[in-house]
Amino acid sequence: MSKIWTLAALAEATQTTVQGNPDKSVQAVASIEQAQAHELSYIRDRKYFNLLNTSKAGALILTADLATHYQGDALISKNPYLTYARIVSLFNPMHRPDAGIHPSAVIAADVILGADVHIGANVVLESGVNIGAGTVISAGCYLGRNVLLGADSFLYPQVTLYSETEIGERAIIHSGAVIGADGFGFVPESTGWYKIPQVGKVILGDDVEIGANTCIDRAAMGSTRLGHGVKLDNLIHIAHNVQIGDHTVIAACTGIAGSAKIGSHCQISGMCSIAGHLVIADRVTITGTSFVINSINEPGVYSSGVTVEEHGLWRKNAVRFRQLDQMARRLASLEKQLAELQNNKD
Repeated sequence: MSKIWTLAALAEATQTTVQGNPDKSVQAVASIEQAQAHELSYIRDRKYFNLLNTSKAGALILTADLATHYQGDALISKNPYLTYARIVSLFNPMHRPDAGIHPSAVIAADVILGADVHIGANVVLESGVNIGAGTVISAGCYLGRNVLLGADSFLYPQVTLYSETEIGERAIIHSGAVIGADGFGFVPESTGWYKIPQVGKVILGDDVEIGANTCIDRAAMGSTRLGHGVKLDNLIHIAHNVQIGDHTVIAACTGIAGSAKIGSHCQISGMCSIAGHLVIADRVTITGTSFVINSINEPGVYSSGVTVEEHGLWRKNAVRFRQLDQMARRLASLEKQLAELQNNKD
């Protein structure tokens, strides 16, 4: 059953203020279009102004500016979207199973387990593993030799941490993630390819979240490193020796090639390709499907690629794209001829 919160209690928990009745009760959060009298919703900016006085929500989370146009009960926030997220967490706290070790778990004799850890069914913990207090290791996870996993972390089922991986506190790692597999390194020889031993490790900071089926490769030497607060979506590939700064977020299906260095507080959208051995500055935003082949030295928003258009027009433009070099040569020739005519006229 949902917990019931008064606006006064929510305001205290989220450092907001109440407009209207502080004793008004709500028991869930819903979208502005669907919220009913027992539910709370939010409007983050004037883009949704037309919904302000048509919503059936029992209360709204609003900026002070928007609240002047609303007669109902509200929480006044400088950042309604952030307040909404915090309140959703209050109504839907993360379920953490009871501490204990399932009898089917396989745990080496020298493993160190902190207080109140949960070890699920069929978990394998190899020699030298060290797990911090309050951490949850769900069913079917594998932690290789000498893995360090910080306190209050949560591994969903079927996570794999290869040997020597180090992860800070409060990590969230979703199912299917593989951290510490060999980097992709081979040297050509007469008979094919000789595998380069990948003898480094992966180090993740505190408060990192890794999405489902995301892979982070161990370094060839040294470490592949993600800073504090990094958030990775599903289906991302981080190659060996990549460095990612604090609080950078990366959306699904992006691939980052080996030894690239990504700054702090960057936002990388979905399906981006980032070439190896380049550097991206702090506070860079890269829009979806961009292909980054050169370093980015200044903060800002960067894009590449062609946006969608009607198929027939796209086909015509694709043909013209292949003719660009020829067109450029013709244009240069015409400009030269025009300049000569003007000189002769003078």
